[in-house]
Amino acid sequence: MTESSSQPRILYLSHGGGPLPLLADPGHQEMVENLQAIAAQLPKPKAIVLISAHWEANQATMTRGANPPLIYDYYGFPEPAYQITYPAPGAPKLADRIFTLLQKRDIAASLTEERGFDHGLFVPLKIMYPAADIPSVQLSLVKGLDAQTHIEMGRAIAPLADENILIIGSGFSFHNLPALRAPVTPEAQSKNKAFEQWLIDTCANPELNETERANRLLHWDAAPAARYCHPREEHLLPLHVCYGAAGRACRQFFELTIMGKKASVYLW
Repeated sequence: MTESSSQPRILYLSHGGGPLPLLADPGHQEMVENLQAIAAQLPKPKAIVLISAHWEANQATMTRGANPPLIYDYYGFPEPAYQITYPAPGAPKLADRIFTLLQKRDIAASLTEERGFDHGLFVPLKIMYPAADIPSVQLSLVKGLDAQTHIEMGRAIAPLADENILIIGSGFSFHNLPALRAPVTPEAQSKNKAFEQWLIDTCANPELNETERANRLLHWDAAPAARYCHPREEHLLPLHVCYGAAGRACRQFFELTIMGKKASVYLW
């Protein structure tokens, strides 16, 4: 773990496998404890903006409903997974503000009153803030999954982090579903470790200048074992939004084991 004197307001978290963190799955215990500890050290935010790996839209889109429903966007789990509740209020005025911030940077944006919160939001937030009393807005990824676009989205919403609004990128630093289900092998462990070491160095190394750090993230697929760890990049790109909002090395990082795989969490 590393830290600096900056006030933490931006978090990239690894949210694990579907609803399993809320179902007492032992492979997620370390993740649950990590998120609870992070929430305990942060000042309680007045609102949350969360970028979920589980929502891709044609342009950056925000939930604007006052009371968004939950979307159980997973399948094959026991019945309690579909009875989870998390009645956090929406934040329509904050959604409007994000829309304006994005448009000011020429990023196409839209608002939706209908869409609810998917498990990329309600799973980690139920762990971190179980009272469900913090107004929240969910922000989509943009189809095409271009790294530069998502860094620019982060830069656009950066002013929010100075207003006691917590920006969360909800993804998973390792997201190869067949590998998560397969027996662990030395080769798989080596690939997982190599990418994690690269990602930690990229996000946390204070000796990198910001041009170097941004270039690494723009060309993340050149990292060791990148496409093994992320056959598709949607679970990594919330980190790009977080980095765009922060524009610096992270304040703290946490190394975890989730479902038998190394994963990481970053706090700016």
